[in-house]
Amino acid sequence: YGLDPTSYDTMRPGCYTVADRLADMDVDGIHAQVCFPSFPGFAGSTFFKAPDKELAAACVSAWNDWMIDEWCGGMPGRQIPLALVPYWAIDATVAETERIIGRGAKTISFTEMPHALGLPSFHTTHWDPFCALCNEAGVPLSLHFGSGGAPNVAPDAPFTTAIALFGLNSQMATIDLMNTRIFERFPNLKFAMSEGGIGWMPYILERADYTWERHRYYTGMADAKRPSEIFRDHIFGCFISDEAGLRNIDLIGEDNIMFESDYPHSDSTWPHARKMLAESLAHVSDDVARKIAEDNARKL
Repeated sequence: YGLDPTSYDTMRPGCYTVADRLADMDVDGIHAQVCFPSFPGFAGSTFFKAPDKELAAACVSAWNDWMIDEWCGGMPGRQIPLALVPYWAIDATVAETERIIGRGAKTISFTEMPHALGLPSFHTTHWDPFCALCNEAGVPLSLHFGSGGAPNVAPDAPFTTAIALFGLNSQMATIDLMNTRIFERFPNLKFAMSEGGIGWMPYILERADYTWERHRYYTGMADAKRPSEIFRDHIFGCFISDEAGLRNIDLIGEDNIMFESDYPHSDSTWPHARKMLAESLAHVSDDVARKIAEDNARKL
């Protein structure tokens, strides 16, 4: 296996059939999951790059209907509907957001760094109509690492270099969001740093607060909330395997951490996710372990 195209007969059937996915989830000890798109890109980047934006928007809607009706509809209670939006056009984004929330979408996959794609940043009011809908409906945005582009690595570096560095995108997105005023306008808005890991969070939170304490008066942030307070109320970390982060739960916050298994990608812990997670959480209380394994995701 590699990065070349493959055929269905060389994939695990659980990648694309309902019955086999349920069987693989049961083997792995996974009760329910959120599935991100592969071919469309984590936030629909394949459609974003398409020259025909009308067709691209139709593809986004078609994918959302398939996700809600066929994939999640075929596994009620076991799949949590994640939707895409045509984020290259704010009016179309708002319209699709209204439609999919009405159809039962529980989260929206969105780009972690819109400015890196040539779109307005989170520091503008461009996204306010979209954020207002998510804020009112309590629908969090899932920012999967890589949805804002790949890390800048040496052109002759193996792909393992970029894979190991993708979490930097989540770090930059977290710092960016903690320094916006978006949560002042939308106090119920939540973001999940999907697959970004958590081991870096203690330092990022410490550094962001240190910077705020010393530089806020001349940077226009004098009346802004402390970044770590924003994080606690609005941002969630997601990890696959992250011993460094789990040894520092107290510095991150037990209410801000969620587990993911990454099935069926190569980072996946399948079919040992439950066993590996139990071993990783053996040093914490049952209450904290339950939050990380299940309750935080249910609450979000």
